[in-house]
Amino acid sequence: MEKDRNDKNIGKKLDGRYEITELIGEGGMADVYRATDVVDNKTVAVKILKKEFAENEEFLRRFRNESKAIAVLSHPNIVKIYDVGFSERIQFIVMEYIDGITLNEYMEQQGQLGWKDAVHFILQILRALQHAHSKGIVHRDIKPQNIMMLRDGTIKVMDFGIAKFAREDGKTGTDKAIGTVHYISPEQARGAATDAKSDIYSVGVMLYEMLTGKKPFDTDNPVSIAVMHMQAKVPLPHTIRPDIQVGLEEIILKAMEKDPADRYQSARDMMDDLQTFKEDPDGVFGYYPELFGGDEPASDQFDGEEDDGKTRYYRTATEESDVPAEDPYYDDGGQDPYYDDEERYYDNDDYGDDDYEDDDDDEEESKSLFVPILSAVIIVVIVVAAVLFTTLIWNMLNNAAGTNTVEEAAMPNLVGMDFEEAKLQFKDRLDIREESREFNTSQPNGKIFEQDIKPDNPVKKGDTVLVKVSMGSQKVQLPDVKGWAYNDARQTIQNAGLFADKRSAYDETVEEGHVISTDPEGPAELEPGTYVRVTVSLGKNRNTVLVPNFIDMDWDLAKTMADGVGLMLAKNEVDDNAPMGKVLRQDTKVGEEVPEDTVIELTVSSGKKKDTPVRVMFNIPANANGLFHIELYEGGVAVTAGSSFNPEYAAGTTSLTVNGKDSTDMLAVLVNDSTGARANIGTYHIDFTTQSSQQMSGDIAEAFKQVTGGAAAPATTTAAAAPATTTPAPAAPAATEAPQPQQPQETQAPAPAETPAE
Repeated sequence: MEKDRNDKNIGKKLDGRYEITELIGEGGMADVYRATDVVDNKTVAVKILKKEFAENEEFLRRFRNESKAIAVLSHPNIVKIYDVGFSERIQFIVMEYIDGITLNEYMEQQGQLGWKDAVHFILQILRALQHAHSKGIVHRDIKPQNIMMLRDGTIKVMDFGIAKFAREDGKTGTDKAIGTVHYISPEQARGAATDAKSDIYSVGVMLYEMLTGKKPFDTDNPVSIAVMHMQAKVPLPHTIRPDIQVGLEEIILKAMEKDPADRYQSARDMMDDLQTFKEDPDGVFGYYPELFGGDEPASDQFDGEEDDGKTRYYRTATEESDVPAEDPYYDDGGQDPYYDDEERYYDNDDYGDDDYEDDDDDEEESKSLFVPILSAVIIVVIVVAAVLFTTLIWNMLNNAAGTNTVEEAAMPNLVGMDFEEAKLQFKDRLDIREESREFNTSQPNGKIFEQDIKPDNPVKKGDTVLVKVSMGSQKVQLPDVKGWAYNDARQTIQNAGLFADKRSAYDETVEEGHVISTDPEGPAELEPGTYVRVTVSLGKNRNTVLVPNFIDMDWDLAKTMADGVGLMLAKNEVDDNAPMGKVLRQDTKVGEEVPEDTVIELTVSSGKKKDTPVRVMFNIPANANGLFHIELYEGGVAVTAGSSFNPEYAAGTTSLTVNGKDSTDMLAVLVNDSTGARANIGTYHIDFTTQSSQQMSGDIAEAFKQVTGGAAAPATTTAAAAPATTTPAPAAPAATEAPQPQQPQETQAPAPAETPAE
């Protein structure tokens, strides 16, 4: 508040129109004020350059050029520029006033954002950048502080091009004129050339911060941060926020690649990936396989009946297969029930009868062993015989039916696989042989592009599959066309089966319209259909400007803007319903690059309404005959006369068209071309605003009766305007007679018609 009281700009009225009321923001280059546009009665924001910049002539020249370039931008996610002002004492830009907060304030309030909110904001920022980049304008200072957020979540990007001029004016990366270095791209930190991909990097940093709540590189030393942007590896977002989706992490990392060639090449490319992610948040793009464990080995099409050499299976020692099978003749106690060690040790001749008893026991023991052994042998023989018999019958039946017992499996799709890899992967199942090697545009060199057994068809182990292997596309020759006239170079490139992508640049040595360089450079062998970027000379460098959009501006504002960007205006006034001074058209396309001091012709409204045509319709009595025409009079002066008509061929109606402004009453007079007789048809109210007409008084049937000297059948007379909708007019006072035509200055006025004597 203290600063507001001491601020000399508060209370000023710039250009007699913008009354400054409050300081609402401070920046390195300019202060931003709320102001009232007293002409349009609306609130605007006014950015006033600080003194150190306003006194630098070179800076002011470039700032004027930037202002006119920004004025070309028209996008719902970009803060709109209304006006610019340059004088010896003050330089300012008038822009759209945003009733909201900066994205930086919102992020500080929320901490980590949900992915839906983050993607919603980033998509709007990218749409704004895509529009600006398409106009050749790079922001160069994308950061949350330069982005406004409305209450409904709408994003507005502001301050296009400001950082560019700060750097050109000699400021360093640590100077506050550039602002924070937390979002600077590596090439900006190095002081190298920047382009649209620098903005992409900054967007990636913002998305990182939105989702993790932290900046990827953050220390107390701005120089250290800049060095980290150039050299340090980006900390993986999932190490800070483990629940972040892999696809979203891939988008962040690709946008923040150190090498601009590895980043998204346009805002549109990043938008496409974000849209794909929104549709499938669990999907991955495959830019960084290490984020999701790398590529999984291909599955075996033959159900893993044999080891494929990649997958390994192990069993634990607790599985039943590792424990010896139970023996039915083996007692858990470890003793044979048919053998007793103690009897053996006490066997001697002193016991007499015991010997006999022992022999009986041996005999019984022999008989006891023989029976189960014999039974087991018989069972085994029966089982083996049954198996052999069953197998024999099964084979006979299969042979009789012509079936094949060799195992079959579905044929895998080999197209797109490397030939050598395919042979190795399926070596135990298929005999893959090369039928031929041919040029092919669908597959790179060494890849299979055709197989003689279609995928999913049944194949047997050991079947031979013939495949065709690609040699890649047949190369075409790009010649060295440097120095050629562009049309000749383009025709040569197209004749070779390539495409020419024209770019323009100034060059001090190459003649205008001739090729400076190509990318790739010729001579070179290229794939058919390759795009060749051809840079064509615009001749020696001149100071040029982009033509702003003057349409819908007031003439005075357009004149101020033209002066600021170094253009001259010519006024062509025309009558139009638009307010006086409103620019209706311009003769040079918006955004076209033209030399300074080029004259742009603007078509401007004079404030006088233009004439509008109204078609007045008249119904003709059915029994009228002869040749007639109708005239219209306004204030006794002839306004227009219709062409002659014969009622027999007029299909019951005739009309005439009159031009004018606002509304008026006109008298319609019927004239008999044969006799010159005249009669008043009646008064018509014509409204040029609504393009309608209404008969107020009179009777056309009576008029025909008067000019023909006979009776005419009564007819209902109506008047309508084109378009078909007719606006009713107030009825004429009953006591008022239709005005009579007066003698015009150059037109023979009709005398009041008299009824012929009978």
